[in-house]
Amino acid sequence: MSSYLIAQSVADACGVDPGSVCGLFYDLTGSTEAARFADLAARPVKVLIILFLAWIINRIARRWLDRLVEGWLSRRSEVAEALSGTIEADDDGPGLGEAALERARRMVDQQERSGQRTRTLGSVLRSISSIVIYGLAVMMSLGEFDVNLGPLIAGAGIVGVAVGFGAQSLVRDFLSGVFMLLEDQYGVGDVVDVGDTVGVVEEVKLRTTQVRDISGTLWHIPNGQIARVANLTQDWGQAVIDVEVAYDTDISMAMNVIKEVADGLWREQLDSFTITQEPTMAGVQAFGDNSIALRLMVRTEPGEQFGTARELRKRLKFALDDAEIEIPFPQRTIWVRSQPDSALPGEAGGSSNSG
Repeated sequence: MSSYLIAQSVADACGVDPGSVCGLFYDLTGSTEAARFADLAARPVKVLIILFLAWIINRIARRWLDRLVEGWLSRRSEVAEALSGTIEADDDGPGLGEAALERARRMVDQQERSGQRTRTLGSVLRSISSIVIYGLAVMMSLGEFDVNLGPLIAGAGIVGVAVGFGAQSLVRDFLSGVFMLLEDQYGVGDVVDVGDTVGVVEEVKLRTTQVRDISGTLWHIPNGQIARVANLTQDWGQAVIDVEVAYDTDISMAMNVIKEVADGLWREQLDSFTITQEPTMAGVQAFGDNSIALRLMVRTEPGEQFGTARELRKRLKFALDDAEIEIPFPQRTIWVRSQPDSALPGEAGGSSNSG
């Protein structure tokens, strides 16, 4: 009976769900007023402790995100420093041509812009982490003052579901853009194939990507709709050329002619057609209806494989003509059969009269 009365007294002093501080002070003093005062004084202290722990967790999260961003930036800075060293060496003496030098400067600018996008993305992630951490801390603090969080959480859940249904495409685009930037799938100036569109990337945003195709049309593509992307100018490019020759051609001689043309362009090291490795003559690729296809592979600087392939085709045409190697093309032979005209009716009657 006495324990029941004590429990009832604690409930009267501290409520149905008494806190540890209130119960402790009631046990020590036996005073309802002292227990209530201690409970009220302890709540701000608990709130300060919660906010302090939230601050520490936020600092740890921001430090981890800063290191992650610095890791991405360090990989980009190595490439930028190498390009800057090449430009400085060219300024000190003979080196790259004007076109190659301009290309190196453009790549440095692209690396800097990519670094700025990475810093921006890191800032966004830090802001999101701070909002989540301090939001949870505020909710826990409100709970210390006996604020019923059930209606707030339910209302926030309803609003979140409504926003999720209404703006799910925006959320998908945003998340896809974040991962594209994180993984460095492409950047400004890259030539990409995103399915129905092939062109040069002009701007990359968190929600959309702008691609200008060969006809000059600027496409605004939501990042969430890009199911797959092919970057045609990342790290290096490769020109693949299939040269078709007639079936009666000496294959070895044709391969030697093609290889000599490719090696000649490689040794010239032109600014717009920079071949980085010795061209590879793969050999016979296919047997066609009218020709044999010989494959040539040439590795180039990023984005230069297209112009290099055109220049090689032009030179190969002249070289094959000089070597009297036929480049076959579909031909059609038409046979015209003629019959002698039948005798005219008048001529037939005259012949019978004279007989």
